[in-house]
Amino acid sequence: MHIRTSFPYETTHEDALVPLPDGTRLYARIWRPLTGEPVPALLEYLPYRLTDWTAPRDQQRHPWYAGHGYASVRVDARGHGNSEGVPGDEHAETDTDDGVEVVSWLAARPWCTGRVGMFGIAWGGLHSLRVAARAPAPLKAVVTVCPSDDLPDNDAHHAGGSVPAVGTYARSAARLAFAARPPDPAHVGEGMWRDMWEKRLAAAAPSTHTRPEHRTDDPYGPHGTREEYGTVRAAVLAVGGWHDPHRDTVLRLVRNLPPDRVRGLIGPWSRQYPDRDLPPGPAIGFLQETLRWWDHWLKDKETDPLSVPLLRSYVMDAHPPATVYPRIPGHWVGEPAWPSPSVTPVAYALQGTPVPVRSPQHTGVDAGRPFPFGDDAGLPPDQREEDARSACFEFEVTEETWVLGRPRVNLRLTSAVPRGQVIARLCDVAPDGASTLVTRGALNLSARRGPGRTVPWTPGSTEHVVFDLNAIGYAFPAGHRIRLGVSSAYWPWIWPEPGSEAGFTLEPIGSVLELPVRTRESDPSITFGEPEESEPLGVTVSATLDEPPPQRLVLRDVAAETWRLEVASGQGGTRVHPDGLECTEEGRETYTIETSDPLSARARSTWSIRLHRPDLPWDARVETTSTTTCDARDFVTTDELVCKDGDEVVFHRTWEKRTPRTSG
Repeated sequence: MHIRTSFPYETTHEDALVPLPDGTRLYARIWRPLTGEPVPALLEYLPYRLTDWTAPRDQQRHPWYAGHGYASVRVDARGHGNSEGVPGDEHAETDTDDGVEVVSWLAARPWCTGRVGMFGIAWGGLHSLRVAARAPAPLKAVVTVCPSDDLPDNDAHHAGGSVPAVGTYARSAARLAFAARPPDPAHVGEGMWRDMWEKRLAAAAPSTHTRPEHRTDDPYGPHGTREEYGTVRAAVLAVGGWHDPHRDTVLRLVRNLPPDRVRGLIGPWSRQYPDRDLPPGPAIGFLQETLRWWDHWLKDKETDPLSVPLLRSYVMDAHPPATVYPRIPGHWVGEPAWPSPSVTPVAYALQGTPVPVRSPQHTGVDAGRPFPFGDDAGLPPDQREEDARSACFEFEVTEETWVLGRPRVNLRLTSAVPRGQVIARLCDVAPDGASTLVTRGALNLSARRGPGRTVPWTPGSTEHVVFDLNAIGYAFPAGHRIRLGVSSAYWPWIWPEPGSEAGFTLEPIGSVLELPVRTRESDPSITFGEPEESEPLGVTVSATLDEPPPQRLVLRDVAAETWRLEVASGQGGTRVHPDGLECTEEGRETYTIETSDPLSARARSTWSIRLHRPDLPWDARVETTSTTTCDARDFVTTDELVCKDGDEVVFHRTWEKRTPRTSG
């Protein structure tokens, strides 16, 4: 990593309030070059607190852009951080409305040329696309990283029509803890922060209590973005990582947007900006890559960003199973179109006699994090134990085989019960038996007729079910085996259906694994500069006497046949900012299930947050406990929120809700 300290422009920064039509003001931090000429503006718009939580990451890129002649602006969404108003639902249209207003406000500043670019990761990437779909005239270009486009097989709240315990309930608990954090008196004023906080808390509600009922066709939120592709007028650079669950969005964007204003890039990364040098690498000079995009679309410079292939992808070489990789070797390939003329579907027919698939309910404990972010326990470990809980089919690799795109399975199943799930995992098995998870996919059997249709299975009947696995770029070496593992459970990624302990029977004859096989040819013209960033903020992590808990711990009660998975969430520890702010954050997720009872599934999430300024003094605390259980008819969620100003309890409320299990 190169830390850059010299730039074409000297810079300055200031905080500002962006007025909205309803009188609400959003908190913004603006880095600008010192120049007498107007410059284009770049907007990163998020709900994640620019003065503390994202401040270290913001410092890596916004001053860098300002040093290259842009006004780089970070804005907190309504009701978050130091912005006024109250938080809305996770994908509320209000947030998109506000984003459009911020774009227009920036374009009207005297220091702006009237041209605006927008970028972001995850929520920020999705809302960059949503704002672009509104086609505000000043918005000329977008860089979207790891975005969902809210499809039932892509959004965090659905997995092939099923409800993920992690993506839905743990995420709801985390959002409640985030939304309940107070404004900072050092930025909004000692006389205002408490009033703003109390208004925010009065409107607080867990997203699982405000979202629609769980349906096969509900991608959580009133609007997705796939149906809005046609309204996007800005040029889009779409970026993903093979270890992020939303990488399929990149493929849909390059397929559906006009090729004269879209490019795609997928590397081996997790949910991170690709310059951050977090595992798995290799990191790239991503800021330089985006600068080339901005300079062309916002400054009319001849940087020629469309001269690269429509899609640049990293085909990962085979690697032994591990929960973290500093760097994964591989090859960059370029595609002139998507689907690519260099990719051919190849069918692998399953062989054998009918196989009963009745997976233990704890199948999935070795799945890794749904949203890995570079931690030591984020990726799936050796899959041999998961393979033993699944029906497996193997294919010898006689010559190196490159796969690029979405594998597909066509499975002939017989089920004795009306509801259930089928999960398919694609693994690379080395000669020593080690099993590396390559990709996976899932289908709620009630959703087998497609999104928008919930059709219970006729007990005793036999049908073909077809579904895609997540896209991947991977090279299977000669001498290895391709293993397809099929299971009827995958906890806690997928909340089990009532009656799913019965499983199903898989008939290999007539069942097929289809791999998108790519020509074995890398593109030596695809190169990237060394990753570089501006000087770090200087946040330190204070030492603690306590031993940090394991990031991921699996426990088994042998007598009770109960399995418990414990996962550390949040940043952990205390971070001390240069201005004296101390941020402490501890989160823990616990998932419990009995081996043979899908109705025993239980998810629990706790958060403890402290924001402390010794010099004011200011000491605010947020504690949440969220629990979800189920029966055959309903999900039952309970959430408790306690907020304190020093020792004074400012807010204490408990919510409880039963949500009908319409499908997932």
